[in-house]
Amino acid sequence: MKRMNGSEFFGVGAAELAPGARNAVEVCLGIRAGERVALIADHASGAVAASLAAVLDEVDAPWEGVLIEQVARRPLAAAPPEVLNVLEEADVGILCVQPHQGELGARMDIVSVVERRQIRYAHMVGVTSQIMQQGMRADYRLVDALSQRLCERMQRATRLKVETPGGTAFTAAFDPNFSWVKTSGLIQRRYWSNLPAGEVFTTPASVDGVFVCDGTAGDYFGPKYGDLRATPLTLHIEGGRLKAAHCVRKDLEREFWDYCHTDEYSDSVGELAFGTNVALVEMIGVLLQDEKIPGVHIAFGDPYGSQTGAPWKSRTHIDVLTRACDVWIDDEQVIGNGRYLMERFGL
Repeated sequence: MKRMNGSEFFGVGAAELAPGARNAVEVCLGIRAGERVALIADHASGAVAASLAAVLDEVDAPWEGVLIEQVARRPLAAAPPEVLNVLEEADVGILCVQPHQGELGARMDIVSVVERRQIRYAHMVGVTSQIMQQGMRADYRLVDALSQRLCERMQRATRLKVETPGGTAFTAAFDPNFSWVKTSGLIQRRYWSNLPAGEVFTTPASVDGVFVCDGTAGDYFGPKYGDLRATPLTLHIEGGRLKAAHCVRKDLEREFWDYCHTDEYSDSVGELAFGTNVALVEMIGVLLQDEKIPGVHIAFGDPYGSQTGAPWKSRTHIDVLTRACDVWIDDEQVIGNGRYLMERFGL
């Protein structure tokens, strides 16, 4: 791979980003000297990419950079060949970009290469300097310990109940044939992960009740509509399918409804997830970090079947987040007002 100066290729990485970058390279990805790294970024994420490149140079890991705007126009209709080619040759991959409307398919193309080759991979879609100084400074060994115990607990669980002050009130049941997946920040070849990390997820067998998205929504909805605290989106779910959506912002309501009816399974709850990054306390309006805040969230659309074992697919995937969760696993409360009751996990 080519060796180059990160500041020349991506711009200058600020000193305050260095601790988070070091955590990503040395702890989360465990990159060693001599490992080949594909570092893919866009202009908006250049400072983050430059900080990562600087740490890669420190650990003597050769990297090849791809700047999205130099190889393709945004929004990406598909993953550029230059991106896929560099991933084909890498031991480790890192993607630092801001999401644009219509680019989910391109990101799925990237993930397909990662999963086929089973390389360690950090998916940093929506990463910001603020995130590098918050979620990326977490103690990921503690996040991993909580995530592992939660994952083990949920493999035996049959029922989950979630309530919030904002009106969320739903129950979920689970299929033992579908796996619980831990993405706790300590990235292995079997499972790629978002960074910052801290999530345990599955495809639920069923979800029934009301979910009030008064936090962040996924895909391009976050950058477009921002934090939904003041204009929550109320979703009615039966048998794991979206039955109704209501919001005072009718443009958001219509666009969300249309998005969730793109294909046969776009209205299905494909993911139910716990956020397990205990370093986080407040949403900042960026899904990449907000979905890791302690609590439970769901996503409609693709179930990440290659990881969970769910047998269906969708061209869409959109997370919705709710604030200040109270959560019960088989009638035992494990989260109160958005905080883990750590003693319930022996931590």
